[in-house]
Amino acid sequence: MLKATLRSFLAHKGRLLLSALAVLLSVAFVSGSLIFSDTVGRTFDRLFASTSADVTVTPKEDLESQIPSGATPTVPASLAQRIAEIDGVADTHVDASVENITVVDRHNESVGPTTGAPTIATNWYVTDRSPVKLTSGHAPEGAGQALLDADTAKKKDVRIGDTLTVLAQPGSFKVKVVGIATFTTTNPGAALVFLDTPTAQTELLGSPDAATGISVTAAPGVSDTVVKQRIAAALGRTTYQYQTADEQAESSAASLGGFLDVIKYVMLGFAGIAVLVGVFLIVNTFSMLIAQRTRELGLLRALGADRRQVRRSVLTEATLLGLVGSTLGLAAGIGLAFGLIGVMGALGMNLKSTEIVIGWATPVSAYAVGVGVTFVAAYLPARRAAGVSPMAALADAEIAGVGRPLKLRAVVGSVVGAAGAAALVGCALSTRTASAASLLGLGVVLTLVATVTAGPLLVRPVIRVLGAGFPALFGSIGRMSRRNALRNPRRTGATAAALMVGLALVGGMSVASASMTESFDDQIDRTLGADFIVQNQNFQPFPREVTDRIRATDGAGLVVRQRFSPVAVRTPDGERIETTAAAYDPRLDEVAHITYAEGDTAAALADGSLAVDRKFAKDHGVRIGSTVPVEFPGGRKADLKVAALTDQGTGDGFGTQGGLYFGFGTIETYVPGGQDSALYVNAAPGTTADQLRSRLEKTLDPYPQVQVRDQADYKKLVRDQIAVLLYLVYALLGLAIVIAVLGVVNTLALSVVERTREIGLLRAIGLARRQLRRMIRLESVVIAVFGAVLGLALGLVWGVCTQQVLALQGMKALAIPWGTVVAVVVGSAVVGIVAALLPALRASRMNVLAAIAHE
Repeated sequence: MLKATLRSFLAHKGRLLLSALAVLLSVAFVSGSLIFSDTVGRTFDRLFASTSADVTVTPKEDLESQIPSGATPTVPASLAQRIAEIDGVADTHVDASVENITVVDRHNESVGPTTGAPTIATNWYVTDRSPVKLTSGHAPEGAGQALLDADTAKKKDVRIGDTLTVLAQPGSFKVKVVGIATFTTTNPGAALVFLDTPTAQTELLGSPDAATGISVTAAPGVSDTVVKQRIAAALGRTTYQYQTADEQAESSAASLGGFLDVIKYVMLGFAGIAVLVGVFLIVNTFSMLIAQRTRELGLLRALGADRRQVRRSVLTEATLLGLVGSTLGLAAGIGLAFGLIGVMGALGMNLKSTEIVIGWATPVSAYAVGVGVTFVAAYLPARRAAGVSPMAALADAEIAGVGRPLKLRAVVGSVVGAAGAAALVGCALSTRTASAASLLGLGVVLTLVATVTAGPLLVRPVIRVLGAGFPALFGSIGRMSRRNALRNPRRTGATAAALMVGLALVGGMSVASASMTESFDDQIDRTLGADFIVQNQNFQPFPREVTDRIRATDGAGLVVRQRFSPVAVRTPDGERIETTAAAYDPRLDEVAHITYAEGDTAAALADGSLAVDRKFAKDHGVRIGSTVPVEFPGGRKADLKVAALTDQGTGDGFGTQGGLYFGFGTIETYVPGGQDSALYVNAAPGTTADQLRSRLEKTLDPYPQVQVRDQADYKKLVRDQIAVLLYLVYALLGLAIVIAVLGVVNTLALSVVERTREIGLLRAIGLARRQLRRMIRLESVVIAVFGAVLGLALGLVWGVCTQQVLALQGMKALAIPWGTVVAVVVGSAVVGIVAALLPALRASRMNVLAAIAHE
């Protein structure tokens, strides 16, 4: 049996190749993502471990949120002297490092990275743990001098002697580049500007007595932990945050982990789609191979092979297929990881491909996915093969009972489909976001399973409709192609299912994204009353001098500032909620249209008051007049009175969770020295919007990170952000289509082999080669369009239900992207034509006499 299995596998290796490609793609994405994330993780672990000080003392983190107000937490620089006197401390130095800056050249163009990595300005000091070394020029000496990292200097064409402008929180200042520093470790992609320590403290932090932290070197023979404990005892255990080198490295690695997780999960998403769609391809391939080998299997049974041996033979073939696909996929995954490392290098993160990490989990995961998926997918066909009777050796016929499973499918599909429909209905009727989202997920899974299960039952009614025009358009060729698609509903359904999965996903996400876009457009129209909004490109705060210059711009009338701050709110129901609150200037009503359930803007912006979203207030027992304890960064606390409840309908645009906002007097009291996040600007009387925009853009010319936007710009910005999600979905769709095409090609190729004698007879009675190719192409098109129709129908239902979940968050507009729907159907027909090219060509080249004699 083993010899027979191996010979059978090698005899059908051409037929199994396309299935192996599906396994290869699945394994490649799994192994590639693991190798890449392991390599980056290991590289940065070494970087953090080699550059972290023995002990660091930094400001206490009162809130987990990153401070969006632009204020930089500091500690007294005098701590360095106090710590230096502690037993076990060999040396200390002051850290003055910030990331909330922009650096521009003499053309007012940013020299920072465009990939999302930060621009960091820090004080220059040399230790044996420094990540950079001075390679040309000299160290900064006094105000007006700076070093720049070599990668940024090369990328932005900055040379020694050039003048740069640093836009920091306290104000902007100019520096002359006097030296270039080169990374001795992995460059994480950031741009680094080095100043001498007094200049960094004064210009970046606003005070020569401030520091962002103190780095401590332990004396020989004294452990980091002991030094940390002594420092904490001397300064107060709860006053500052203390970290050893290992703890700091672990904290930095955790921050990097979020970035790596995004890449890993995206790639695993691709792997998941490849696995899911590949299952259909493998099941179909083995089902067809077994149907074509009915006589062969019958002979094995007649010669004494029992059911278990036949089943084991088919599963052995599947295991061999999985091993080959996994091995090739692992190799492709290594190549994919090298490619990702190259992409990261182009984006500024210089990783060494020679240090690529292949952990034990990678090959284990690769073979578990490849062999496991193939084995599971082949199990049902293997059971069907074991049921072949020895009498099947007497006739070249397919396995008996092909129609019987459809009855079971009808029952299972109906039950699962009813459960899925009930879950989706429950999602649409739910009034709580969490339960609605859970029901949506359950409904999506169940309806997908039901559609795949009951797909063959839909083949005849749907394809009869889709192919109704074939006889009129293509005559007898069209009639035969439609009948060929109807001949084996299970096969047609399984082939179309691969395409259906991808199209259901893109259909659902397209409806959701179109609805989100429409909702945000409506919200912008309803709430934004200002002529222009001035904002940082990345929504980060900008220096206060930007606000001053905007106010001084000729033609600028009313200017309303917006500033954010993380807060922790203790609600009447006892819950502590960390969120972000916004602060506004008076006259907010003139630049924004706010709908209030109770109260008004004047009350909300009064000192000691705040506004809260109505739904948030209801959920947490907050009422007008309630006093809410609010904790600000730095441990400052206040009891603010709820003076207004907003009813904006969608995320209200004035905060995050809870929609909290208050007046500028409140934020200046509890978070002084912050930066503005946005300015709402109206044109002064006698100035047109176009005139004001031109003047504002001229004012902001020295600040390339800050942009002027009107309503149309804001809508485009939102659309572009939503489009990022769509691009990912379309990429997943592209992968699903690639595998689906392989499935259609495989089905048609095996179908051509199966119908060799029939094709020979058709050619013998006069069917031309061109007509034969057309017949196979039309069969492929109708199968592909059938999959598209099922997928889009399912996706539209998912999308509408997703919109109902979004509606609970205020995004109530429903939009169906009919253009996308039509384009997908047309594209599916094209996919069908492309998939049929090779099988049709092969069929048309058959020798007529040999085909007629084929058994």
